[in-house]
Amino acid sequence: MHQNEHVAAVSAETARFVAAVRSADPATSVPTCPGWTLIDLVRHAGSVQRWFTALLLQRIQQPPTERRVELKLPEQAEDYPAWLAEAAAEADTAFAAIDLDAPMWAWGVDQHARFWVRRMLFETLVHRVDGELALGLQADIDPALAADGVDEFLTNLPNAASFAPRTAELRAEHRAIRFTRTDGDGDWLVRLRPDGFGLDTSDGAAAATVAATAADLLLLLYGRLDRSAQGVTVSGDGELLDLWFANSAF
Repeated sequence: MHQNEHVAAVSAETARFVAAVRSADPATSVPTCPGWTLIDLVRHAGSVQRWFTALLLQRIQQPPTERRVELKLPEQAEDYPAWLAEAAAEADTAFAAIDLDAPMWAWGVDQHARFWVRRMLFETLVHRVDGELALGLQADIDPALAADGVDEFLTNLPNAASFAPRTAELRAEHRAIRFTRTDGDGDWLVRLRPDGFGLDTSDGAAAATVAATAADLLLLLYGRLDRSAQGVTVSGDGELLDLWFANSAF
């Protein structure tokens, strides 16, 4: 997907998120985020959007040493959906004001401003799904968007140790896991090495395979779906898959 599609999708995903929670009880528990209620979920999503927007506007070139941003938290719980919508509007204004191809520090692989747009998109999308599932709503994900999310997750996960420390356990003697999309083109080979792990662009053999639709792969990688779910097919080294799923989600 192109960065312009990412920009548009941030707005669309946030709008869907807002629509889902606008009339819901803020105290509703969110099973996919244990210990959180809807208000916690919305507060987190809006705070992340504002934080990423601040980083973009500053166009930082080094890792930030502090996290100061004006969150403008509402006083009333019922005002949080509108507050989340405002966060997305502020982000959209920032996207239009800067060069998304400009070099910029990012914790992931892509060291350009566009990294943060793509990251904001999938942070928002996954939490939109969390909210919809908590409310018993249909949590559909566009297949092309989901496939892009799978790629974004697997590309950047090796760089996520600062906030996902369990990824340090993803080590093995050159064992590979293949993630295959069943509803279109999409195949990702992740190789675990003694010194780390990462995507392997070669067409090598895999010790284990996980196959599902793009949407299910995305939810599986984020820990929102179990690999025993209907429509998910796993084969090969079960211990390797246990290692992956115990240490990879964030």
